[in-house]
Amino acid sequence: MKTQLFKSLPIAIAALFIGTNVKAQEPMSPIKPMFKTWSIGVNAGLLSPFSPFGGKEDFSNSLGGLGYGLYLKKQVTPYFSFRLDGLRGTLRANNSQPYRDGSVNNSPYSSYRTEINYSASLSAVINMFNWSMFKQQNGAQVYASAGGGFVHYTTTAITKTNATSTRPEINNLVVPVGLGVKFRLSESVNLDLGATVNFVDGPEVDGYATNGNDRYTYVHGGLEFALGKGQQLAFFSPTAATYDEAIAARNVANALKSDLDAQKSENAKLRSEMNDLLKDTDGDGVADKLDKCAGTPAGTVVDGSGCPIKIPAPQITERVIITEADRKVVADAITNLEFDLGKATIRAKSYATLNRVASLLMEKNFSLKLAGHTDNTGSDQLNMRLSKDRAESVKAYLVSQGANASRIEAIGFGEGQPIATNNTLEGRQQNRRVEFTLY
Repeated sequence: MKTQLFKSLPIAIAALFIGTNVKAQEPMSPIKPMFKTWSIGVNAGLLSPFSPFGGKEDFSNSLGGLGYGLYLKKQVTPYFSFRLDGLRGTLRANNSQPYRDGSVNNSPYSSYRTEINYSASLSAVINMFNWSMFKQQNGAQVYASAGGGFVHYTTTAITKTNATSTRPEINNLVVPVGLGVKFRLSESVNLDLGATVNFVDGPEVDGYATNGNDRYTYVHGGLEFALGKGQQLAFFSPTAATYDEAIAARNVANALKSDLDAQKSENAKLRSEMNDLLKDTDGDGVADKLDKCAGTPAGTVVDGSGCPIKIPAPQITERVIITEADRKVVADAITNLEFDLGKATIRAKSYATLNRVASLLMEKNFSLKLAGHTDNTGSDQLNMRLSKDRAESVKAYLVSQGANASRIEAIGFGEGQPIATNNTLEGRQQNRRVEFTLY
């Protein structure tokens, strides 16, 4: 006969779905990148016949037992998933000690040992705390789960007269209810810590069939391995993605408004210039707007710019000699250049080598090209802007130390010119750089 416990199973599942629907009302931008939605997990831990919810305890002293399991999970949304669990292990307890209230167990049994041959269940899992305003990939999450399944076990009970009572091949329905926390160790591996209370539809798990159903707790730790390519959907924050897109849209709107204002000003300037286009005050045949040498005497032969024609002087080409010592100054600056994470702010430890570059530019009148690059983390637009901002930040610092701004060019290339693979941490670190080129 099914008990009230199992009548409450649909209510528990419905509560989890309601929590999912509430979170689903948050505005969610279209998911552009590929996400990992399938994962497998392995775990091991302690099995105990006691639970934090109290209830029937036919034995006073839990001896604990080893449990181990695995699961397959399908992430449906960032907040909701289905998980298929399998579990094996051992439950043990005896009556060698009184209960916590000091009373003594009058059971005819002194101890028992139950082998959970296998347990299988399907659970709904809710990520309760998985959001961030500023990070699209969270580092940790708290989750709750509830589901249903069955457990197959064999129980051996020892009486106080050392007689053995064995109950083989018992099958019961089970409702697992759990709570846990996960930490994202990498894009593919998570640390999973949790506890699950298993409510059994039967009184024989401990070998002593009294009134009321048994329950047991599984406290475990393990690893979860996300399958596929891309980021993990379970740690993705739609709120942060929407926020980033809103900021990008606002920046585009501001840029378009600035361009429009500049174009209006340019049009007014062109109208004024057209009015004066045909005016030629000195009568040399060149309009004042184009006349670079106004007021030339009458009869003077001028060129197309209104200036007297002159014999061009011999052109002297400036020769730039860059020594190995000069290149070392630049190389040291590149090696020591550091920025604040995700920003264009130069860290103070980089100033000394940048000061030597500024001195070199002033002493030898060199020109310098600064090329900013990033790895492939983040959007193309964000990386292009960050690479440009970092190059401009270096230029601004060199100019502040006395370098000639007209001889320094700052360009951003974003993630388009990697020098190493973006699939490793070391490769991405090499791709985040600002290149210095003397000429």
